[in-house]
Amino acid sequence: MPFCPQIQKNIYLQSIHRFLSIAQHCNSRAPSFTLTLHMGLASATTISSSSSSLLSSSLCPARRGFLLPCHHHFCFLSTFSKCNLNWKRSSGKKRGERVKCSAVGVGVEDEACELVNGVELSIGEGDDNIQAYLFKAVKNNNGAGVLLLSDIFGFQDSATRDFAYQVACHGYNVLVPDLFRGDPWEKGQPKPMFEQWLASQDLQRVANDIATSTKWMVDEFRAAGISKKLGIIGFCFGGGRVIDVLAADQGACFSTAVSFYGTRMDPTPASKIKVPVLFISGDDDPLCPIGVLSKFEKIIGNGSRVVIFKGRGHAFAHRPGSTEEDADAEQAFTLMRNWLHDGLLVNS
Repeated sequence: MPFCPQIQKNIYLQSIHRFLSIAQHCNSRAPSFTLTLHMGLASATTISSSSSSLLSSSLCPARRGFLLPCHHHFCFLSTFSKCNLNWKRSSGKKRGERVKCSAVGVGVEDEACELVNGVELSIGEGDDNIQAYLFKAVKNNNGAGVLLLSDIFGFQDSATRDFAYQVACHGYNVLVPDLFRGDPWEKGQPKPMFEQWLASQDLQRVANDIATSTKWMVDEFRAAGISKKLGIIGFCFGGGRVIDVLAADQGACFSTAVSFYGTRMDPTPASKIKVPVLFISGDDDPLCPIGVLSKFEKIIGNGSRVVIFKGRGHAFAHRPGSTEEDADAEQAFTLMRNWLHDGLLVNS
C-alpha cells in the first residue's frame, strides 16, 4: 500500500510549481543562482547568489531538492498513514516502565505533511565534507532542530527517511547525515562479511562527521538568531553513537536524546552525559540487552528513562514487520515525540 498517496501527489505538484516559480525568478535576475532553503526559523524561502542566510552557499556548496520516495516499504496502519499522531495512554502492560512526559495535543493534518520540505546537502569542507538530508517543517515549524543518526543501512534508506519525515511533520528541522560516507551495509550481503564491513567504518571518523553535522546545525540556528539547543535521535548503530556524542558534548549543544535499541554501547563515558536520555528497545533484542540499558539509566541519571516493549526484537520502531509491531511502533513514536517536546520546547 503506497504511503500517503495524496500527500505524495500534492508534494509532486508543489515541487513542479516551486521549480517553475524559481526558474521564472532566476531568468529575471541572473544566469546562475543558489537556492537558499530556510529552515522555517526566519523568513520564507529565498533565492540568492550572495546573501548570507540559512543553508548558505558557503556551507552547502552542492545541494539538490528531492521528493520523498514513493516506494515506502511500510505504512503505520493508523497513525503514520495520516501523519496524525494522537496521544494514547497505555495501560503499561507492554512496557517495563512508563515515561512521564507531557501529552502533546498536536494533531498534524495531511496539509502539514504536504509542507515538509526536503533537501540534500553537502556540508563541511575538505576531508570533513559529508552528505546529509534536511527535512524541515514549513507550516508548523517550532524552531527546534534534531540530529538523526541512522542504522547500518545509512541515511538514504527509505525507513530512515520515512521516520525523519514523520518527525518533521511535527514541526522539527531534522538533519540526517551520511555516517558511512556512501558505504552503508547493503541488504543481502553475506552475514560473515558484516564484521569486516563494520571494522572498515572508523569510529573516530564517524564521530568527526557527527561533530561536523552538529556544528552545521548550531551555526544555522545562530545565523537565524535562535539559541535553542538540539535534540538527537539514533537507531541501532546510531543509537550507540548517541552515547558517545552526548559524552563528548556534555550539554553544550544537545539538551535531550532518544536512543532506539542502541548497539555496541560503551558505558565507560556515560557518566559524562549531562542531559536526559530516553532508551527504547524490545525484550527480545539480543543486540541491545535490557541489563545494559538499565545500567546506562542509572549512570546517566538526569531523568533518563528506559522503556521496554515485550516481545519486540531489533528495529521494531522504525522497521515494523507486522500489524502488532505497527501498533508498538506508533506507541514508541509517541513517546519519542513527547520526550522531544518536553526537552526542546517546554524545558528549553
